Amino acid sequence: MTSSSPSLKPDVTLSLTLASHNSPCQALKPEERGIKLIQLLLACANHASSGNLHRADACLSRISHLASVSGDSMQRLAARFASALAVRLIRHWPGLFKALNHSGPTGVERDQARAIFARAFPYLGFTYAIIIRTLIQAMSNERVIHVVDLGSGDPKLWIPVLRGFVNGPLGPPHMKITCVNSKKEVLEKLGTKLVKEAESLDMPFQYNPVNVSLRELTLDMLKLRSGEALAFTSILNLHVLLSEDDRVDAQFGAHKNNAVKDCKKMGEFLAMVRSVSPKLTFLVEQESDHNLNRLVDRFVEGLHYYSAIFDSIDSTFEKSSSEERFALEEMFGKEIENIVACEGLEREVRHERYKRWSVRFSRAGFKPVSLWYNCMDDAKRLVEACGVDGYKMINEKASLMVCWHDRPVYAVSAWTC
Repeated sequence: MTSSSPSLKPDVTLSLTLASHNSPCQALKPEERGIKLIQLLLACANHASSGNLHRADACLSRISHLASVSGDSMQRLAARFASALAVRLIRHWPGLFKALNHSGPTGVERDQARAIFARAFPYLGFTYAIIIRTLIQAMSNERVIHVVDLGSGDPKLWIPVLRGFVNGPLGPPHMKITCVNSKKEVLEKLGTKLVKEAESLDMPFQYNPVNVSLRELTLDMLKLRSGEALAFTSILNLHVLLSEDDRVDAQFGAHKNNAVKDCKKMGEFLAMVRSVSPKLTFLVEQESDHNLNRLVDRFVEGLHYYSAIFDSIDSTFEKSSSEERFALEEMFGKEIENIVACEGLEREVRHERYKRWSVRFSRAGFKPVSLWYNCMDDAKRLVEACGVDGYKMINEKASLMVCWHDRPVYAVSAWTC
């Protein structure tokens, strides 16, 4: 099949299914094949961006002979990016897109993949250790502590926090944890575990579940009280609010009025947090820049970032773990698809580098808190304990970068007022 076919529909449909087996065209050496795949992917992204669908589809046809969801890391990465480009192409035909019943992993499958990721990779463990150490050091003399979790809902972060405060210089403080999450089951699961843990520790404890998205959050939902030492944490969630500018543009167009002030744009959200003077605000985000207007720019950034992720997956999973590896790569494939195939309100994967987050937080009135000296020894021990060569942590001004070899993957920062 070639790009000169008079019917675009079968071309695009077939391009969605990438090879999952070896092809005669894969006689190239792995290095040569990797270079060729990158060239074809970039060419395809340029064609898709400029609207040249026939040439984009021709590139996808060639990529499908070289890429494979069961091949080496470059082949698997190429398969995910090519699939995302194919989805972008068929979005030109909404009827075709719906008829193909295109869908990704279910919520349960995504939750399972996240659990695999947290268990098998030390990335989140590193960031949790940094947050726990810094939080306990900063709040050790406080009697009433209120921590607001902006979305993670992970007991693996909060149970160690409770345990860490038990042996404080003044004895166990009164702890209050508010968790904001749009999934009720996440809130219920976390609440059950935290209440049970607090009882076992004989610690005064309150749990405040807030079943809304960050877009819907208001201060009164947090049930803040005078005298509380307040902290916020956002782990891989805050970037979603960066799509709000597009939401405002779509709703009000060129004739914006005062109603715009009610929208939860990033600056307004940070101003809301700043208004209650938290002692600490933690931010964990991907160290990547996917909040770019041009598709090709996002595509190139994504190739660099996810190549590090897929390489680290290879280092952890052997062939016997192929099912878990596939589940993880399905999850990351959905992120890639959102970056590549979606625009406007639908594009929520808008990660930014620490440098840009630093500007946003500074403009909102926050000041950075140095993490490195407090966590340096912990960082070294964690890297050594993970048992896999390639992970490292480095300081970048006031942030800590969790890296795969020399590529920063996650940035951890803390802020005060």
